[in-house]
Amino acid sequence: MRKFKQKFGFTLLRISVAIVFLSLLSLVVFICLKGFKVLNLSFLLEFPRRGMTKGGIFPAIVGTFLLSTGAILFALPLGILAAIYLKEYAKGGKLVRMIRIGINNLAGVPSVVFGLFGLTIFVKLLGFGVSILSGSLTLGILILPMIIRTSEEAISSVPSSFKEASFALGATKWQTMRKVILPTALPGILTGAILSIGRAAGETAPILFTAATFYTRHLPKSVFDEIMVLPYHIYALMTEGTKPELQVPIAYGTALVLLLLVFIINFVAIIIRARARRKRKW
Repeated sequence: MRKFKQKFGFTLLRISVAIVFLSLLSLVVFICLKGFKVLNLSFLLEFPRRGMTKGGIFPAIVGTFLLSTGAILFALPLGILAAIYLKEYAKGGKLVRMIRIGINNLAGVPSVVFGLFGLTIFVKLLGFGVSILSGSLTLGILILPMIIRTSEEAISSVPSSFKEASFALGATKWQTMRKVILPTALPGILTGAILSIGRAAGETAPILFTAATFYTRHLPKSVFDEIMVLPYHIYALMTEGTKPELQVPIAYGTALVLLLLVFIINFVAIIIRARARRKRKW
């Protein structure tokens, strides 16, 4: 009976893994088959023409890069500092527990709620308007819980012997944090940051209210300009396009570019994690 239960459990695990793998593979194959028809160098480097029925997606690529960069520049320093405080300086108590619960809850909040928050605070209250700045700050808040959690885990993974050796040499707590703990935890922190960039690049709902525009033939000149971005470009072509026979293939090509971008970001994170593990072994 025990062996039967074990075999049954392993069979369920294998079936679950197979379902997940086949679902992912079918999604990737479907997007590739549809997107490769329009994917070429001019598609990546040209501006949209004729109401987005011709041309490329260069402004959307630039807009996605600007939003992701702005989000990580805002969220990464705050996330690292918050993780340092919670892990090394905060004393256990109700306040710290409430902060951790809040961070965990924020990580599970639907992204559209962050979009409404950004619309209310950054676009309306602070007067930034629909712009790169509003979208970057909104995405920064969206990925902040993930950066805090990954940074905490990276700091926790530093062996306690490193800290003890630093204290034994007369270093202060801040010197130990700055010269011992953070450099050792840096690969893990960077991995979390890169994965956060991947999530920020693929979000649609937050930028729908704060940064994205349906169509533009110009690159932004300041942080207060609205921009085209890849996720919203796909949404706009599939839902608001007036010539679906021409715009739907462009949407699939854009989806393929976004998929490749996210895969590249995750691949970079895997490389960083692997190098960090090899260094620790040495």
